Amino acid sequence: MANQDSTKPASSNSTAKAASATKTPKSKLSGASFRAYFVEKDQDPYSQVKWTKRSSAISDTSKYFRRAGLPASVNGTGGETSVKQLVHRVAHTIRAQGEKFGGYFLTANDAEQFEKELVHILIHQKGAFNSPVWFNLGLDHEYGIQGSGGNFAWDFEKNAPAETKNSYERPQCSACFIQSVDDDLMSIFDLVKNEARIFKFGSGTGTNFSKVRGSMEKLSGGGTSSGLMSFLEVLDRGAGATKSGGTTRRAAKMVSLDMDHPEISEFINWKAREEKKVAALVAGGYPADFNGEAYRTVSGQNSNNSVRIPDSFMEAVAQDGEWNTTARTDGHVVATYKARDLWNQIAQAAWDCADPGVQFDGTIQKWHTCPDTDRINGSNPCS
Repeated sequence: MANQDSTKPASSNSTAKAASATKTPKSKLSGASFRAYFVEKDQDPYSQVKWTKRSSAISDTSKYFRRAGLPASVNGTGGETSVKQLVHRVAHTIRAQGEKFGGYFLTANDAEQFEKELVHILIHQKGAFNSPVWFNLGLDHEYGIQGSGGNFAWDFEKNAPAETKNSYERPQCSACFIQSVDDDLMSIFDLVKNEARIFKFGSGTGTNFSKVRGSMEKLSGGGTSSGLMSFLEVLDRGAGATKSGGTTRRAAKMVSLDMDHPEISEFINWKAREEKKVAALVAGGYPADFNGEAYRTVSGQNSNNSVRIPDSFMEAVAQDGEWNTTARTDGHVVATYKARDLWNQIAQAAWDCADPGVQFDGTIQKWHTCPDTDRINGSNPCS
């Protein structure tokens, strides 16, 4: 016979405790509500477009397709074959990460609506992400593709950046990087490695190489330096060998140099000199195609080169004055030029091959939005 007390309702206090124990803790952030704008709540955003089967090879968008490593259950080809797959991979992953971390969507319906709106924006080209997002985002979430490690991402437990165990769980989505390099052999070759990692995932990088000593400057262990230009050729070959995003896209790389560097004249004329070699090879019968043997044989073809010009140099040009280049080690004058001669070299080289570009250092510092932090010494390839 049942205990008479077992039929009594639980006390209000015990009911509250039970509810408290099973209640999912709320995020500190309340999240946002998404109203229907492009896509009605009961509408499929993919249905707004008439879909037809076409060869992806003729579409520029196909360069962003993942070409291998997809599970056989996806489409049996091992790679993405449609813009629909590409957009879904990116949009659904962003939505899923917002739900995972919390605080982004007020309700599940808002998350669904967010994804629909994003799909519409991407398909109708009302907005677009940068290349690394298309290359990398969602490969792990949608297809389970991990890749080797080597990226760095924020570790929430350590409250510090840490190297990731695989490439695509925390993918590289930034397009542009600016890196520094010191006057040290290991620093230079660390830059080679870091540039390769950046290019691999479809991003670009820029570096000011003005700290690296010029040729014939003394080394601490005796002897003389082989000079900046010899190392720039190594970095150029590294960029040429690493296709961005694992595709046929070329690496994006900016090399800049201050006007007082001992090898500034050699740097200014680097690409123009190599173009003359190409002209000779083409005249000898080699194809003039940019990806052909002639251009592959010469150096300096994998970067945008720029010179950093201070106001004092332009004043020397205006006054037909002299310009000194100085050693990186002790600051002594290495060579003295007529400022207008260097300026004419820049103009002639730019006419010959469109490099070097010019970055007016004084103006850049005047327009610095955070001047109390430090100088702006370099830029990424976008500039």
